[in-house]
Amino acid sequence: MENFERGNYRDAKSSGVTHAVMGALLGLRAGALVRSTAVATGLAVGGRALHDAARDVSDALLRGELERARELLPTLVGRNSSDLDEGEIARATVESVAENTVDAIVAPALWAALAGASGALGYRSLNTMDAMVGHRSARYTNYGWASARLDDVANWVPARCTAALVALVRPKAAKDVHWAVTTQAPAHPSPNSGVAEAAFAAALGLRLGGRIYYAERVEDRPTLGKGRSAEPIDIGEAVRLSRDVSTALVVILGVTGVALWTRWR
Repeated sequence: MENFERGNYRDAKSSGVTHAVMGALLGLRAGALVRSTAVATGLAVGGRALHDAARDVSDALLRGELERARELLPTLVGRNSSDLDEGEIARATVESVAENTVDAIVAPALWAALAGASGALGYRSLNTMDAMVGHRSARYTNYGWASARLDDVANWVPARCTAALVALVRPKAAKDVHWAVTTQAPAHPSPNSGVAEAAFAAALGLRLGGRIYYAERVEDRPTLGKGRSAEPIDIGEAVRLSRDVSTALVVILGVTGVALWTRWR
């Protein structure tokens, strides 16, 4: 898609639509060629990589290696990490684990369950395009618009399923999760990331959001959750929560699959 962008790029939404459609078709075609839903899902789901990257940042912070943590953070987030302190890095990492629990785990698994191999790899292509051109910058405000909107649509249900799963695996915090998702998340600029981050914040007893520094801009995000500020130790708790969500999702999809198979048989 990088080669396609070089030939197709114009600072116009129409060119971005072409980019998004071509990328989606490539993903769907790849799924059709792979054919195996299990293989495609394995390619599309990236939970292990997410958790390993988050743990690497956590380990660096817990060892007091602030510069190393700053170097590692860009593997998880697109923000400028050069001047972040320990707490800001911890917050950014927890927020990334929350957001990417949707992008890397729940969404591809749900799309695979719904539409097989083409669903898994079609979703992965949309999410990859959003990461490449869907962010806000002078170059991609118009060109990346279609990719960003398609990714929003593809993640709308998975984000809310993720919040429900968070409440399921942390039942003592379920009431707080519901409050944060319904009351605070709508103020977030992303219709999906805010839902996941609010759910994680409430379940972990944290307060996420605040000022974020990107290469070309600064954003003031709304407060999510009503607990304390994130600390390095909370990264491990966020990873455990993400894993518990993954396990619950696998169990639910497995039981549903067996029930449907038994009924059809």
